[in-house]
Amino acid sequence: MPRPMLLVFLLIILIITSQFEWKQSLVNDIEATPTMSQKQQLISKNEEAIKEKIILSQEKNIQRLNELVRSLREQLLQCQSNNETTSETTESTLTDNVIEVERLQIPED
Repeated sequence: MPRPMLLVFLLIILIITSQFEWKQSLVNDIEATPTMSQKQQLISKNEEAIKEKIILSQEKNIQRLNELVRSLREQLLQCQSNNETTSETTESTLTDNVIEVERLQIPED
């Protein structure tokens, strides 16, 4: 009987030591998991910061484009007013020329 008792005792020791190893590996896995989640959190924070920088850069570009559009509209308005003035001047000059030509033609008749 001592032999089966010895075998049972060895089996119990084997089971207990293997459970300690399992628990230890579980604890290591649990400890490693927060590290992984912390890394993921850092990565996601970095991604968010990069996205914010991109958005800010795009907003600045939009503001610059809006300023350029405003400037071009002002230039267009100035050109239109210059064209109107030039057109009026040209029309009056043409009218004067026509009148002068008509005056010159009247005495010849």
